[in-house]
Amino acid sequence: MSGGPVIVSRRAVLAGSGALLFSFSSLGPLRAQRADELQVGSASASMQFRGSLEKAPFLDSWIRVEANGAITVFTGKAELGQGIKTALLQIAAEKLDTSLDQLVIVTADTARTPDEGYTAGSHSVQDSGTAIMHAATQVRQLLIEQAATRSGVPADQLRTENATVVAPDGRRFAYRDLVADQMLHVEAAPESSLYPNQFKIMQHSVPRVDIPAKVTGGEAYVQDLRPTGMVHGRVVRPPSYGAKLVSVDTATVETMPGVIKVVRDGSFLGVIATGEFQAIEAMRALAAAARWEETAQLPNSAALPDFLMAQPSQDITVLDARQQGSETKTLSATYTRPYIAHGSIGPSCALALHDGDALTIWTHSQGVYPLRNAIAEMLGMAKAQVRCIHAEGAGCYGQNGADDAAADAALLARAVPGQPVRLQWMREQEHATEPYGPAMVVKVNAGLDGSGRIIDWDYAVWSNTHAMRPGPAGTLIAARSVATAFPQPAPRPIPMPEGGGDRNSIPLYKFPNARVIYHFLPNMPVRVSALRALGAHVNIFAIESFMDELADAAGADPVQFRLQHLDDPRARDVITSAAQRFGWSDRSRSGTRGCGFAFARYKNLAAYCAIACEVEVERQSGRARMLRAVAAVDAGQVVNPDGVVNQIEGAILQSMSWTLFENVAFDERRITSIDWATYPILRFSGVPDAVEVHIVQRSGQPFLGCGEAGQGPAAAAIGNAIAAAIGQRLRDLPLSRERIKAVIGL
Repeated sequence: MSGGPVIVSRRAVLAGSGALLFSFSSLGPLRAQRADELQVGSASASMQFRGSLEKAPFLDSWIRVEANGAITVFTGKAELGQGIKTALLQIAAEKLDTSLDQLVIVTADTARTPDEGYTAGSHSVQDSGTAIMHAATQVRQLLIEQAATRSGVPADQLRTENATVVAPDGRRFAYRDLVADQMLHVEAAPESSLYPNQFKIMQHSVPRVDIPAKVTGGEAYVQDLRPTGMVHGRVVRPPSYGAKLVSVDTATVETMPGVIKVVRDGSFLGVIATGEFQAIEAMRALAAAARWEETAQLPNSAALPDFLMAQPSQDITVLDARQQGSETKTLSATYTRPYIAHGSIGPSCALALHDGDALTIWTHSQGVYPLRNAIAEMLGMAKAQVRCIHAEGAGCYGQNGADDAAADAALLARAVPGQPVRLQWMREQEHATEPYGPAMVVKVNAGLDGSGRIIDWDYAVWSNTHAMRPGPAGTLIAARSVATAFPQPAPRPIPMPEGGGDRNSIPLYKFPNARVIYHFLPNMPVRVSALRALGAHVNIFAIESFMDELADAAGADPVQFRLQHLDDPRARDVITSAAQRFGWSDRSRSGTRGCGFAFARYKNLAAYCAIACEVEVERQSGRARMLRAVAAVDAGQVVNPDGVVNQIEGAILQSMSWTLFENVAFDERRITSIDWATYPILRFSGVPDAVEVHIVQRSGQPFLGCGEAGQGPAAAAIGNAIAAAIGQRLRDLPLSRERIKAVIGL
């Protein structure tokens, strides 16, 4: 882009009272008046890719214009609180030349929307947004051509505005009057491009369409759904991994008030009742009556890193770019992370209705099509008989208990045909049963030459799989519990370039000698799967912490040290922007306060993010609290700036919680962190006083996902700031009060 990057900023002030005060901007009424000619196939070659059109090439898979004037946008991606509904509507409105209020959007429904797999990996705008951009552009062009035929005016003399084609003589043709049967059932040609100087809706902050129902008490979440005739279900979970239900006396429970049915299938045990609390009381009575055989043996949690590194591994060479080196100074370090939970504030929930030969499930799964396939296999039904409809949950960012709750609901609904069953987990079930983010170990060695440059880099990471999402039935707890049990599929690594445990294990920095090895661990002592950012969280924490350690050894400023090893101009821009906006050169240095910096490009493919922060450490208590943070992000073409800022702010807060507090605890048999007391998370009293997010605008460039770009840099920036404050380096997450006090020596 000529003239360098454009910086767009917004500050979020997080008041000391604990309230989060954000200044959302609105453009007021958005007009979609457009006089420019449609430009197809003549600009930015960088936008010539198909996104999800590869899977669903027909225009009417994405855009439908009805004779009554309704215009519907379809996406296989799910709204998870990331604001994707709003962003995709903005793209469609921009390219169709309509206002936002003329469009409705349908998300992730196996009966209505394209199959876009999982909503994961910061792919929603990149994949679905790109597909909608191309489809909407071509729909508009087809409508213009239809108007040209009817009016006798050449297409290049027509313009559009407000869902209408306008002729030079003033004649107007509404889209609804132009559309014809099967007109949009044609394959899309991915030839549209972005024209930033013409944007009227994209690249502007607009209020998110999903927020009003969430703050007014509407049916925003799956937990809120209350269809007529609904009954309530609860399940009794095994007390430990691999436990088998030996016996249960159901007679007393079956006579309890409101109980409709007790459902047992092998080790799957549940109850259906008229009222929710009746279901809870019946569940507790069932749990007290159940007898289990427990065989699971968990490792010593205090020696978890040693346990992981001693496990049999599949060793994968991620990078091998070694030449002859002549380092004069060598440093090494080991970084670790425990298992961490999604910790969704709202426990997992699903609603299921078995009616005739059809099963319909409302679920907050991130992958309705894979979940449909797994449940169909579990129940012995044809895929066409099972419909999964996404309804928002209380946040997950990975595979939490949503898919398992859907399977539980399906089994219970089958027992009471014609009645909708609402199934919700209890808090202790959520904490003890959900798939966790894998524990990880990183060992890194590096050599510095006489000038303080890194000339050798040797990196190794140990991790389980980060992907056990539904697909096969055996990924679901219920399917592994029924009498005719389905086997759990073998865990597999996610291949690069995106990767799983090795995600972001290759530094973006330029080193003359570098090697990266991924020790993939098939043996999973606890249940694991996808958690936001996957291995990038730990790998970036390790790389960026070690970069600070190397900068200190070289006697260099941490920011300048990074720039010295980078030749990517976009990376340099976000680093420079974050440092300048933070006031890095004038940062405070004291015995209680320290400043830290970190940077990464998510997956080395998506958004660039740099974060600087200031942390205060109470030396007596060991409590670390971030005072302020400044982030710079380059997400390519931005659709909704406010949405990008939301994502980075959220990433910083989520990563603070991971970095300072979170740790799944267990003894030799069971998970023991089953509530908010035993699994502490960040609270309002711990949030920063201020967070600033600055967007490095790259108008006309491809969309780059930013939802997971900030977690790794935030963790490393916090760790670096604590090290600067106390003069000691902590390398084992979480950087808890106890660990800080121990290293200080108080």
